[in-house]
Amino acid sequence: MTSNLDSTGRSSAAGAQDGGRQDDCAQNCNVALVGFGTVGSSVARILCERSNTHLRLTHVLNRNVARKKVDWLPSSVQWTENIDDVLSSGVDVVVEVMGGLQPTEDWIRRVLASGKSVVTANKQLIAHCGPELIALARQMKQQIQFGASVAGGVPVISGLHEGLAGDELFKICGILNGTCNYILSQIETNGVPFATALREAQKLGFAEADPTEDIDGLDARAKLAILARVGLHCDVKATSIVARSISAIDAVDFQYANQLGCTIRQISWAELRPESNTKSKGDILFAAVQPALVELSSPLARVEGSKNLVVATGTYGGETVFGGHGAGGHPTAVAVVSDILAVARARQCGTSYAAQPVEKTPAVTADFTTKHYLRFLVKDRPGIIASLATILSHCGINIDSVLQKPGCPKPHLPFLITLEECKASLVDQALQQINSLDFLVQPCLHLPIL
Repeated sequence: MTSNLDSTGRSSAAGAQDGGRQDDCAQNCNVALVGFGTVGSSVARILCERSNTHLRLTHVLNRNVARKKVDWLPSSVQWTENIDDVLSSGVDVVVEVMGGLQPTEDWIRRVLASGKSVVTANKQLIAHCGPELIALARQMKQQIQFGASVAGGVPVISGLHEGLAGDELFKICGILNGTCNYILSQIETNGVPFATALREAQKLGFAEADPTEDIDGLDARAKLAILARVGLHCDVKATSIVARSISAIDAVDFQYANQLGCTIRQISWAELRPESNTKSKGDILFAAVQPALVELSSPLARVEGSKNLVVATGTYGGETVFGGHGAGGHPTAVAVVSDILAVARARQCGTSYAAQPVEKTPAVTADFTTKHYLRFLVKDRPGIIASLATILSHCGINIDSVLQKPGCPKPHLPFLITLEECKASLVDQALQQINSLDFLVQPCLHLPIL
């Protein structure tokens, strides 16, 4: 089933169960496409090739349209570089797949103000400006759909809002960035260094020339903020969520993780809990995007390559898993076209505007209580373990195990310490002292064990 959150906070269902109803309602809907890159061209192909729909592509807006024009689009499609051509047209739905925050935000505000609905795949825009754009859409009695902004072709947004509406969700975790997952899978499978895996991802088109957004967790952080808003009804800013890079992960970490019955993935995690301080009212949101150890039996451990997976946990329904291709032109375009159909049906069927659910504004923290993985690279000498144990003990932290791979060179000796459950802040406090010790070749790698 595919359904998407519209500007009213209500979901418009679009799935197999609608059967013949979808074309009865979705008639004569003119569509303008803003952006004609990988996703935009795939959306155009679906709109032109898919049978039994009443969606009609009328405009394509892009820079340097002379370079972008293709001969497989109908001659009736108007190509333009000017947003005013779209605003003054009879278009019903404007599809934004251009990306970026500006001028995209201004254009979408103008589109909504002109009485047209919007479909967007722009995660950064929805993460940073979503509430304001949704409010504007409601004011103008239009819709803004963003099902393609998280996990590409996987119907996570619709699944959380519609399919799990009867549950009370309190936790969402998953793998939201295919680039990081591909890189980590390559390190794990082939034993290559991080830099080699990154170059391979760039060569195959999985990673950008500047991979910072992906590698440092900023892409996944924006998606997690959207999921927290849709699934947990938490108004959380993306910038309030901690994001940590995967660049320090090495092949030896997968070897140690395997000995612990785990693997390593970039995990996006948001969990809503009651505030433990009785003097404070409300909830607290534990949220972070970071590389972490996950048990081999977890669905998260079995996600390979560039796929995405989200696990939503509710009070009554337990865990629900969404998985599939989270990126790429065709999967993302399918989600975009599903959103267009939802808007078209709502327009023609006279969908009423419902009240938005009340959103919580919890405090946000990354101070999870979990077991922890500490991997050291040291110049070997007597007394190293004793020095580390002393610092950890003074911080109130118990060691669970110590592992050392045999046969490694003494000047660059990797070894592992796992810690019993404790707050992440205690470990950070200990590492401030540990990372200044003179036997360390590089700072300690700290990963949570989920």
